[in-house]
Amino acid sequence: MVMEEVLQLESAELARLLREPEEAGRTLVLDCRPFLAFCQAHLRDSRPVRWNGLLRRRSRGRAGVSLDWLVPDRALLGRLRRGELSRLVVLDEASGSVLALRADSLARLLLNSLLLEARARPTLIYLLRGGFDGFQARFPELCSEPPPPPASLPALIDPKDDSNTRTMTPFYDQGGPVEILPFLYLGSCYHSSNKQVLESLGITAVLNVSASCPNHFEGQFRYKSIPVEDNHMAEISIWFQEAIGFIDSVKSSGGRVLVHCQAGISRSATICLAYLIQTQRVRLEEAFDFVKQRRGVISPNFGFMGQLLQFETEVLCH
Repeated sequence: MVMEEVLQLESAELARLLREPEEAGRTLVLDCRPFLAFCQAHLRDSRPVRWNGLLRRRSRGRAGVSLDWLVPDRALLGRLRRGELSRLVVLDEASGSVLALRADSLARLLLNSLLLEARARPTLIYLLRGGFDGFQARFPELCSEPPPPPASLPALIDPKDDSNTRTMTPFYDQGGPVEILPFLYLGSCYHSSNKQVLESLGITAVLNVSASCPNHFEGQFRYKSIPVEDNHMAEISIWFQEAIGFIDSVKSSGGRVLVHCQAGISRSATICLAYLIQTQRVRLEEAFDFVKQRRGVISPNFGFMGQLLQFETEVLCH
């Protein structure tokens, strides 16, 4: 593909487009940064581009690859292919020009694929000069805010309590649920029992990944229970699609879901990892690091990790 067909867009011009509803509705921003970086902060209404080692290996020697590999959102691809989008803006961390892109970079690969798709349509294709770093420095108000720290949640333990309650509380119950995605939270059974915390986070549904934890607020929150024991012989993978479907249904309704087990360490973490692998098209290693940064105590048992590895192979190969 001819890279001269790619235009350069300044941060100020993109900010102007995003502030005008009609222009913003016909402008698609595609973010080529790693999944972890995107979830930490991104342009509002931008979309991440999926990438992993398997796709990288399959793309070697190709000028471009199918957008179906890179943009799994079928509704979005439909809009692009019907010519409903007039501008496609690609960004990475901080590249200043198309010439500065490495030949094997995701941004260059995506630009080639977009050029191929857009040849029969009047669609302009841009690379954002300075990337996300440059845009965020000038227009932070048009970027997402990082997840709030757990300390901002209502206290689970009364700070006026002079007893040994805090030292007696297991480490995995201290603090509060953590945000994995804007609609997905991970925590423990103890967290699920604190109505004040659930309401402060905007939780509307609870996915209980245990056979023993009660559903404390039936009738006030939407519940789903997955009766799995935390041992290496348990088959948690048979529940992956049902759990993912439940989380997606909560997301589609504009709600937020807390996924928990007894400690928020193994079973519920496994479900969150499976959700990231399937919906974000990321490798288990990347998903694990992402969740670990938010809830440092996670540690799925060896049996669950093996099932996640198998699930990763099935999802990414497909």
